[in-house]
Amino acid sequence: MKIKDKLLLKPEDLKPSFPDWTVKGVLNPGAIRLPNNKILLLVRVAEQYHLHRGKLLHCPIITSEQGFKTKVEKVKKTDIVRKENNVVFLKNGSCRLTTFSHFRKIILNENGFDMEHIGEKPVFTGTATEGQYGVEDSRITRIKGQYLLTYVAVSLNEGVSTSLAVSKDLVHWKRKGIIFREQNKDVVIFPEKIRGKYVALHRPEGFFSFSKPSIWISYSPDLTYWGREKSIIQPRPNSWEQDRIGSGAPPIKTKEGWLEIYHGVKQKGEKKTYSAGAILLDLKNPEKILARSPKDRSLFAPAEKHEKKGFISNVVFPTGAIMDLNKKDLLVYLGGADSVISVKKISMKDIFNHMEYY
Repeated sequence: MKIKDKLLLKPEDLKPSFPDWTVKGVLNPGAIRLPNNKILLLVRVAEQYHLHRGKLLHCPIITSEQGFKTKVEKVKKTDIVRKENNVVFLKNGSCRLTTFSHFRKIILNENGFDMEHIGEKPVFTGTATEGQYGVEDSRITRIKGQYLLTYVAVSLNEGVSTSLAVSKDLVHWKRKGIIFREQNKDVVIFPEKIRGKYVALHRPEGFFSFSKPSIWISYSPDLTYWGREKSIIQPRPNSWEQDRIGSGAPPIKTKEGWLEIYHGVKQKGEKKTYSAGAILLDLKNPEKILARSPKDRSLFAPAEKHEKKGFISNVVFPTGAIMDLNKKDLLVYLGGADSVISVKKISMKDIFNHMEYY
C-alpha cells in the first residue's frame, strides 16, 4: 500500500500563549473542508508552565468564563504518588495535569498538504466551569448547515467527559455541555441522521475491567439526550489492537458504507503501540460491520521518525479524515507520538482492498 506522509506541525512552529509557558505538543486535530475547498484544522496545543523546579509542581487551571485567563495550582512534589506522562497522581486520590491544552486554528490549501495560516492565539479553551484543566482532541462534523464540535473537557468536578459545541461559521461556538459523562472519549458524530436520529460512536471506560475498552454506538433525537447504547466493535485478541480501540475520524459516507478510520492499541510490557485501522459499517444499520482491517495488519502503524519518538512514542492517532478533491484518495490527519501533526494520503481503492469483508 502506497501512503504519502507529510509532517505539518511541530511544537516549535507555534508561539506559547504566555511568555512563561512552553509549547510541549501540537496534536490530534479536528478537520473539515471549508466552502472554499480549503481545509481547517482545529489543533490541540499542549503547553506547560515554566516553573517545574524546586519542591513544587505548577499545574495551570482556567479561571475565567470568557477570554483566556489562568492561574497555577501549586502541588507539593512530596504529595505525588506517581507520574504518567503529563498526569500526576496525588496521595489524596486525585490527579492533576502538568500541561494545559486548548485549540488553535490552522488553514491548509485545497490539496490538504500545504500550510496557509497558523493561528497564534487560542480560539477555543476551557472555562471556569467546564474544562478548567483543558480541552483535548477535537472532532468536527458538518450536518444540516451547522458544524458540530465534540471534544474532551478535563474538569474539576466532572473529570474526563466529552462535551459538544455548535457553530454556523466555525468561529462563534455555542457550548451545549457534556453529552457523554466521565470517562468517555473518542466521540464522533455521523454527518447525517440515520432513521431520523443523530448517531455517535464513543468509547466509555469503567472502573471494573470486565471487558477491554471498545467502540460503542448511541442515538439522539436532539444532540442533547443520548441513548440506546451498545458496544458494537471490540478489540480482537492476538492482534495489533488487542488492548483497546477507539473512534478516530468522523465516519465518511461512501457507496459501500460508512468508512470509519479508528485507532487500536497493543501493549507489550511497558511499550504501547497505537496504530490505525479501517471499518466499514452498513449505511442503514451502522451497528452492522461489513468489513474491517485484518487482525494481523493495521491500515498504518508508527513508521516515521515523528511517530516513533516523541512525548509518547510509537503513536499514530487519527482524528480527521477528508476526501481528496480527486474523489479517489483520503486525507487522514493525525497526531504523531503525542507531539506533532501529520497528514497521510491513501487511495480509497487501497483502503477497501485492505479490509476483510464479512
